[in-house]
Amino acid sequence: MESNARKLMTSALIKRIVALSCLMVSGCGTPPLYHWGDYEDIIYEMYSEPGSADPATQVAQLREDMGIASNSGKRVPPGVHAHLGYMYYLQGDTQSAFLEFAVEKQLFPESAVFIDNLMSRVKQ
Repeated sequence: MESNARKLMTSALIKRIVALSCLMVSGCGTPPLYHWGDYEDIIYEMYSEPGSADPATQVAQLREDMGIASNSGKRVPPGVHAHLGYMYYLQGDTQSAFLEFAVEKQLFPESAVFIDNLMSRVKQ
């Protein structure tokens, strides 16, 4: 009798382990939520080699990545619109900068405090 109970408990435990393993593995196969494009490389270059990243080139790269993201049904990651806005600001296009900042806030509300602070500094 005891061995039957032990077999049932062992069988139930094995079923749970297999089910949990399947859940964990299936989560690994999900496609990425964002299209990162060149964003990470742009940020790295900008901060590792100050002055080497031309704002006009960055705007073009980010715009291209946004088009690719849109065409593939993916979103751009947090920070892209804020960075694009900053690049517009560096080019003297404050209207486009504020539009991008507003888009960043709309898409990622958790960035509102940062973006509001950035916008107040740009206005000064």
